[in-house]
Amino acid sequence: MTLDVVILAAGQGTRMRSTLPKVLHRLAGKPMVRHVLDTARELEADRLHVVVGHGAERVREALAEYPVRFALQAEQKGTGHAVAQALEGLGDGKVLVLYGDVPLIRRETLAALLEEVDESRMGLLTVTLDDPTGYGRILRNERGQAVAIVEQKDASEKELAIHECNTGIMAMTASQLKRWLPRLSADNAQGEYYLTDIIAMAAAEGVVIATAQPADPLEVEGVNNRLQMAGLERAHQRHIAETLMTQGVALLDPSRLDVRGRLTCGHDVEIDVGCVFEGEVELGEGVRIGAHCVIRDSHIGAESVIEPHSVIEGAVAAGRNRIGPFARLRPGTRLAVGAKVGNFVETKNAEVGEGSKINHLSYVGDARLGRDVNVGAGTITCNYDGANKHRTDIGDDAFIGSNTALVAPVNVGRGATIGAGSTISKDVPDNALAVSRGRQIGKTDWARPTKKTRD
Repeated sequence: MTLDVVILAAGQGTRMRSTLPKVLHRLAGKPMVRHVLDTARELEADRLHVVVGHGAERVREALAEYPVRFALQAEQKGTGHAVAQALEGLGDGKVLVLYGDVPLIRRETLAALLEEVDESRMGLLTVTLDDPTGYGRILRNERGQAVAIVEQKDASEKELAIHECNTGIMAMTASQLKRWLPRLSADNAQGEYYLTDIIAMAAAEGVVIATAQPADPLEVEGVNNRLQMAGLERAHQRHIAETLMTQGVALLDPSRLDVRGRLTCGHDVEIDVGCVFEGEVELGEGVRIGAHCVIRDSHIGAESVIEPHSVIEGAVAAGRNRIGPFARLRPGTRLAVGAKVGNFVETKNAEVGEGSKINHLSYVGDARLGRDVNVGAGTITCNYDGANKHRTDIGDDAFIGSNTALVAPVNVGRGATIGAGSTISKDVPDNALAVSRGRQIGKTDWARPTKKTRD
């Protein structure tokens, strides 16, 4: 059978107290609805449908790269009404209904639920909670078969005592859904069309309601406010931390780690507290990351050390590198084996050769440094003329004195030496000394000016 996945993402989320549509609030650096879509894609769904409403254009823009069919729910009249908006675009196979604000649902849970579905059976995901307040309750007959769901506001005292709850996630065939949806009624306390009412319809037809539960209740926890959002974030990060530790990564405090993308680690990696990893990050064997670093879309080679408070984005460090503390490596930075970028150094679109060092308080942008180059403190490559960027090329074994300005485009030859305090705007030949500084003047017995006193 084919598979259609319908994701409900039309709600405003007023309790978030935000102008941003609820499903676009970020969990681990990614909008919640994208977590759900990524899980749906793992199921190899034939069609993905997203029902939008509040902030529809912003949701469409956020999901532009996904092969999604959008359906508009202009008025929010309940979950049944929402699913009905996608009805025309469904195929003739199975249909899975998910929610854009339930981001932690796992592929394995959904795959097991779908296995239950055929024309004589539908699947319903339930969860047993210590505190079921706010959830619809699962009603079962004397044989223990699920036969209906009653919403909290419509439940009797006896029904409110039930702890098995509806998650809202269900699966059925398209023909079943098309048969049941038009029969929904809004005759309830909320005046809405509840998707959950199809359970009673299925039971009345003799369709078996096969229930399943997730391995962890957090999988089906939705987000309605900032407090719940923060709770899911920490739970998600804790799961990532536990996975990394089982793979051999040493986390000095697993509760103070944030992975907002994918982090891949070799053996014997150590990560200190407060670090953030975004996008695609790879850490080689024996890498040590100091406290409070931010690393985004970068590869850090084996045996490298990143000192605390460094920010690295779009960079590649080949291995045995030392970076920081307080270093900033911007996109296009490439460090060869053994290269060093020290404290308060910024690089951008820079190739730093094997064994080369930029130790202190420097900016190197749009540049190539050969092997064993030493760049003194306070050096800058003046790469921008106000309109265009220009390159600086520094040969092997060159020595750049402190407080040097290299005005690009400029080439510094192999083995050349630049005297401290120089401004270099012309090429320097191999093995040459270049010094460009104002002449020092000394005056003996010179009287420093003093302030005039007022009468």
